[in-house]
Amino acid sequence: MITKRIIPCLDVRDGRVVKGVNFEGLRDVNDPVALAEYYSDAGADELVFYDITASHEGRKLFTDILTRTASKIFIPLTVGGGINTVEDFDRVLKCGADKVSVNSGAIRNPGLIPAAAEKYGSQCVVLSVDAKRVNGSFHVFQNGGRIDTGLDALEWIRSGVEHGAGEVVLNSIDTDGVKQGFDLEMLKAVNEIVRVPVIASGGAGSMADFAELFHTIPDISAGLAASIFHFGEVSIKDLKAYLNKEGVLVRL
Repeated sequence: MITKRIIPCLDVRDGRVVKGVNFEGLRDVNDPVALAEYYSDAGADELVFYDITASHEGRKLFTDILTRTASKIFIPLTVGGGINTVEDFDRVLKCGADKVSVNSGAIRNPGLIPAAAEKYGSQCVVLSVDAKRVNGSFHVFQNGGRIDTGLDALEWIRSGVEHGAGEVVLNSIDTDGVKQGFDLEMLKAVNEIVRVPVIASGGAGSMADFAELFHTIPDISAGLAASIFHFGEVSIKDLKAYLNKEGVLVRL
């Protein structure tokens, strides 16, 4: 069995880590560089860094903060926000990222994923999808959850993987920040149609939520969270010890 990964997420706006509920009501948390270093030392398996307003504001990702963040950590770093071209991949990777996450940019330019996969390899290309239920279906949203694209999330994810995405981060807008558990229905649906690692994002409120995720969907690759880690409700060390007792294979 493959070791399950625990991944904190840094949503960065105006140079600060922020967190909200259902992608709204953002509040200040901490400095991203300090928080990244803390998580690296605390036993996180990877780290995700999103410049959450880059696409909406039509600008490039803040590379100065990213470069300082990457220099302080010793775990894999996935970076997203304002990634619209292969040149953006190059710029972010040169700042120290290990993987690049695409979301709105891939929706606007479907050729971005295959082009980046060809140049850097599928293992470097992460398809991040913000999905929400609309009239009984899962729809893809873009620009930080502001715009309903009308795209069916399952078909979009299937296409993205077929064209070269080597990993999927599924962000459920319905459960984001609510702390009532991961969106197991949505995650099951996605996990059944792809054969690449799927990372669950949105809804973690307790250690039991992670155990439920990994027991309910044994093939899921990782659990990503923000609020419970940022506000000290759960430590990564305690979470891993708990999961180990629950029979979930984690790196201690």
